[in-house]
Amino acid sequence: MADKTDAPKARTWNATHLPDLSGRTAVITGANSGIGFTAADALARAGAHVVFAVRDLARGGAAAARVGGSTEVRRLDLADLDSVREFAASWDRPLDLLINNAGVMMLPEQRTKDGFEMQFGTNHLGHFALTNLLLPYVTDRVVTVSSGAHRLGDRRIHFDDPNLTGKYTPQRAYSQSKLANLLFTLELQRRLAESGSPVRALAAHPGWAATNLQGHTANPVARVVMQVGNRFLAQDDKAGALPTLYAATQDLPGASYVGPDGLGEMRGAPTLVGRTTAASDPEAARRLWALSEELTGTEWRLTAAASPAGAEGAR
Repeated sequence: MADKTDAPKARTWNATHLPDLSGRTAVITGANSGIGFTAADALARAGAHVVFAVRDLARGGAAAARVGGSTEVRRLDLADLDSVREFAASWDRPLDLLINNAGVMMLPEQRTKDGFEMQFGTNHLGHFALTNLLLPYVTDRVVTVSSGAHRLGDRRIHFDDPNLTGKYTPQRAYSQSKLANLLFTLELQRRLAESGSPVRALAAHPGWAATNLQGHTANPVARVVMQVGNRFLAQDDKAGALPTLYAATQDLPGASYVGPDGLGEMRGAPTLVGRTTAASDPEAARRLWALSEELTGTEWRLTAAASPAGAEGAR
């Protein structure tokens, strides 16, 4: 899909239009704050059982206690592949909806526990591994939260060195990770369709939503700019969560990308939006998938192993 789209807009759509989700289960990474919490609250109020997949169980529990519906809290650190495997190995029931929401943004250069650049490792590789390990249980769809920042920076994956050794900048790393989210969705949908699976892979972005994500950027000038933008330009987290909720519940084609319909896709009601040519490259998507399998030690599989901890076998 190119940068432009003629897709219809849903200008009046909001969380009150969610269908009845009774009996459905959703896992949301990073559900304790920001658009993740808002999405979790909306889904739970619509009847879904929502699993808060979070690094900090205390913070996750406090957030879940504020939600009007059925919840549980499980520990997941996307920057630690052992934690990802432990989370997946404990899963033993159907999962209607996986929302890959958690992320880090424009951090000072640092590494995950497994030695990957933190933004690529958390935003992409952690979710890639989690999805592969949980996919045998997913019955409906996988929604991955990307960003308009995929249009910035180099507009490519540094396949020879995704850790950006010697050429790291916070923006370059963040943009690469968000491009990776879209390429992952593209290749996941291709594999699902080719296998005849009814599961769909979709992506969404919140536009400019005022959350705590921007507060961890490495550049103090950028932090000030984002604080000003949060105050005067951004929409709140409830509006920022709408593209995720729209992608998670509406009858959309696989590989759809949902974002706000306003100027620059910074704010507005959810609608189908375009993406860059780089984010639509099927060869880059296949190449990224192969690299991600190698780096995470996880691989494509639609069938769970016989044991209750079947996802463990997909390491």
